[in-house]
Amino acid sequence: MEINPHFHWDWSPEGLVDSDYLCWTRMQSEAGQGLAAIIARKELERQAGDGLFLWGVGSAPSRAIRPLAQLARRIPVIFSVMRSKPKPIDATPARVVLWRRYFDNDGVLRQLPAHCIVTSRGNSTRGPKSAHYALMCHSDASLMLRSGVAFDPASYRNVGAAGAPVGASQVTALLQPAAPSGGKPGYEANMTAELAGSYWVRLADPCELGKAAQDDLAKAHGISIAAWRALARDLRRDGRASAPSSAIPMLV
Repeated sequence: MEINPHFHWDWSPEGLVDSDYLCWTRMQSEAGQGLAAIIARKELERQAGDGLFLWGVGSAPSRAIRPLAQLARRIPVIFSVMRSKPKPIDATPARVVLWRRYFDNDGVLRQLPAHCIVTSRGNSTRGPKSAHYALMCHSDASLMLRSGVAFDPASYRNVGAAGAPVGASQVTALLQPAAPSGGKPGYEANMTAELAGSYWVRLADPCELGKAAQDDLAKAHGISIAAWRALARDLRRDGRASAPSSAIPMLV
């Protein structure tokens, strides 16, 4: 089965999803955790938040995100497994940080929802990582890897006046349907959700996670929802603070 970019898809329990816009992100190991472990803890997060979970991404949001979020447009998110192996800097980072706050669509700095944990590697190629982003997502269905539904990013274009094709280096993008490419899709819709809240946000206020905290997070996939909420609280409270992100609103 292949996703047709010109039709609506009934992949959520709520019913048909508006397909005028689509958020696509590719996923792989991150912050020293394998993809299966990340999805398992995101499922705990989703359960603890009545469907709400945050998915960390390295890309800044499209300028179209703010008005779409204000209009509460229903925008599906497709998660596809990367075809390449994870980079060593993501699989075994020298430092791991946890992000505690975010800028909403009005530029207001807010605490992340208490049940949400977003981590990233602590260093970039230029030194300590000062910026990271997240997709605010909602799903009534359990998060798990699926296969068998092809997704062709070449059948979409980036939202904006230029309508540029999806670049090979783009990991996360806001897209609109275009003419089917006719080529081999190359990717699958391995997991799905919908954008929620402020949709795609800039994170702030990182704290460094020590080895013990990283180990606790790595073992979290089998814990209860109450234990997950306690872990999220403790990691934010006990993390060793690093330099906070620059307080710049994500959109102007």
